[in-house]
Amino acid sequence: MENNFDLTIVLPIKSAVVPFFDDFFDKSITSIKNQEVKPSEVIIIHTSEINLTEFLKSYDFGDLNVRMIEWDLEPNFCDQVNLGVAESKSKWVTVLEFDDEYSKIWFKNAKKYSEIYTDVDCFLPIVVDVDDKGVFAGFTNEATFAANFSQEMGYLTNETLHSYQNFQTSGMVIKKDTFIDFGGFKPSMKLTFVYELFLRLTYNSVKIMSIPRLGYKHINLRQGSIFWNYKNGDTTLSEDEVKFWINSAKKEYFFVEDRNIKYEPETV
Repeated sequence: MENNFDLTIVLPIKSAVVPFFDDFFDKSITSIKNQEVKPSEVIIIHTSEINLTEFLKSYDFGDLNVRMIEWDLEPNFCDQVNLGVAESKSKWVTVLEFDDEYSKIWFKNAKKYSEIYTDVDCFLPIVVDVDDKGVFAGFTNEATFAANFSQEMGYLTNETLHSYQNFQTSGMVIKKDTFIDFGGFKPSMKLTFVYELFLRLTYNSVKIMSIPRLGYKHINLRQGSIFWNYKNGDTTLSEDEVKFWINSAKKEYFFVEDRNIKYEPETV
């Protein structure tokens, strides 16, 4: 049907014990309900944390086709997404973080582009970054339209990624088979798993295109998130560690299979 998209939304949740979880989650689900073009299904990969399971069981998802998979083995974002994609029954998949929102037109636009640009396997939204209070912080994925970054306007290339690392997979619409065939997210990459995935896809000639309309709202550095913990928590991220993970991504993307990579500070 014209108002349906053969698309699965993968929504990973590790814990409900974070500030304003209920409000964030409700806005995320409402952004799915408000889509002009509806997805085929929503797969929620969650841990067995009692607060979370009780919340999900009692939540009103309306007429959305929702499957919930309880999974405690290695409950990190990468593994949860990989499992959700593997369980998908759709041609296309997308990742929604529980505190983010799709714009109302995003799936409508992604479907139209997928029907026109049939050689493209991955479509990126222009992401509006906000802080945890909703204050605008910037845009992500728009660099594909800058002549100094992108060799082909609107497309993400391997050469671009070696000059500029700030791209986001949240909200992207990608073919399920492409994501799986090229290895999915690598948990060993920790802070640069997004960057490493894009390097690997473009190295293998996967065409990635940004759609020049706002498609996704992302809360940047929400309290309790992995990146918040590194910037504001007990874990201090040194400049050397940042360089290590970026350089590791540049060395790792030639390999489809994940490998064990551990940061070790240099000794003089």
